[in-house]
Amino acid sequence: MINKIPMTLKGSKKLIKELNQLKNIKRYKIINNIIEARKHGDLKENAEYHAAREEQSFCERRINEIEFKLSNCQIIDITKIKNKDKVVFGSTVNIINITTNKIISYKIVGDDEANLKKNLISINAPLARGLISKKKNDIVSIKIPKGKMIFKILKIRYL
Repeated sequence: MINKIPMTLKGSKKLIKELNQLKNIKRYKIINNIIEARKHGDLKENAEYHAAREEQSFCERRINEIEFKLSNCQIIDITKIKNKDKVVFGSTVNIINITTNKIISYKIVGDDEANLKKNLISINAPLARGLISKKKNDIVSIKIPKGKMIFKILKIRYL
């Protein structure tokens, strides 16, 4: 049995957009590149042909990956979750690092949506795992690659 892949509605829309772009635009561009490269003669020595075939392989692999994820995803709409006093998938959490007094906000999202520069952390990240099911004002000790860190949950939002 395959575990469902958690995803926000925004994340699923982003994957659908990427899938459409790969299937309806990029795939045909690659096919045209292969056709053009074949016109240059011997395929064994044809770098353009081999590059286009490699790009085709990457494209098809990504299409398969996205289709798998979308067919096995569980779209979670944070606005419809009833228990709103805990950190859950899709919630935005303001925390303070007890050691440095640095306040930061993270939204817990699916793997494909994660982007640390935008403060979107994967549900599978150690920090997110440590925050899940905690409540406002809880003190959380989380073991991350840099070591053990202690955070206090300041605010939980369900956007």
